Amino acid sequence: MNERLGELQAAGQSVWIDSLSRDDIQNGDLQRMVEEGVTGVTSNPSIFQKAISSSSLYDEQLGEVAANEDDPKEVFFHLAKQDIRDACDILRPVYDRTDGLDGYVSLEVSPDIAYDTDGTIEEATRLHEMVDKDNLLVKIPATEAGLPAIEAMISRGKSINVTLIFSLDRYRAVAEAYISGLEKLASSGADISRVSSVASFFVSRVDAEADKRLDTAGKPELKGELAVANAKLAYDAFREIFSGERWEALAAKDANPQRPLWASTSVKDPSYPDLKYVEPLVGADTVNTMPLETLDATKDHAEVRPGAIEENVEKARKLFADLEAAGVDYDGITDILEKEGVEKFADSFDELIEGIKEKSRKVAK
Repeated sequence: MNERLGELQAAGQSVWIDSLSRDDIQNGDLQRMVEEGVTGVTSNPSIFQKAISSSSLYDEQLGEVAANEDDPKEVFFHLAKQDIRDACDILRPVYDRTDGLDGYVSLEVSPDIAYDTDGTIEEATRLHEMVDKDNLLVKIPATEAGLPAIEAMISRGKSINVTLIFSLDRYRAVAEAYISGLEKLASSGADISRVSSVASFFVSRVDAEADKRLDTAGKPELKGELAVANAKLAYDAFREIFSGERWEALAAKDANPQRPLWASTSVKDPSYPDLKYVEPLVGADTVNTMPLETLDATKDHAEVRPGAIEENVEKARKLFADLEAAGVDYDGITDILEKEGVEKFADSFDELIEGIKEKSRKVAK
């Protein structure tokens, strides 16, 4: 195991990787990352799009599937199914060793149904059935329409990765959906101990948006502060929510807390330190999902301080007051980030579908 990834594990933080490709599965890179200490994988449309369009790894299967299926979205799910199942098998020993805490692979519902509750429930159910692996997490965006879908899926005993969380209010709503879903599942007499969820709280994008507004407001001294402060207050809320009488009633039935997952942890501003969104966010019962370059930097030179996420919480609260005094609208920041987040995922998915159409035509020739 990599020394620094081992230190993060000892501090209670799991490290996941935010990319998945057939190449990584077949050449052993994913297995090597697992041996180094990576304990989970999340997938996204842009990674699949690049792999399908720029390599020959999918050509044979694509030709077979496209011969019987005209809908490119269905073609994609056929292609992704194999990769996700293979990745689940690679991560299964981690899942077993950690008794279901880690070892997950995430696959997201289509971004075009981000504002469709019933459509999200239907597709999330289908993806769980399609992959049919205990260590699958289906990703559902934390839009207002996504919240009842999250609760419904948890109430049916399905594990979920809640994605695209930016605001503290929305984080609390996500945690409420999870707990309410567990309560419904428990009331049916079902075993709730194998249901898992993470709440993916996006980090660096918050600074990217806030910094622009702080420049306009003439407050450059506050730049680069909101993203980490936001995450620290989310973690503070996590510790509050997953304690007390209501949660203890579920914990007595072996419920798992919904761990905060720090997503978007690569720096968007190259002037910032490369581990700006890793080192301050180390905390028990958390996950940091990293792109490859951030993972490499973490393995190479991360300074791991157990409990760093709990430092300077009052300073984080003061920052919110300073932003308000400067006329920088926190809700405006998080609202636009959610909207843009859905749009970016939708654009990536559209590119993926177009790539499959183009590659299908080439393979068919």
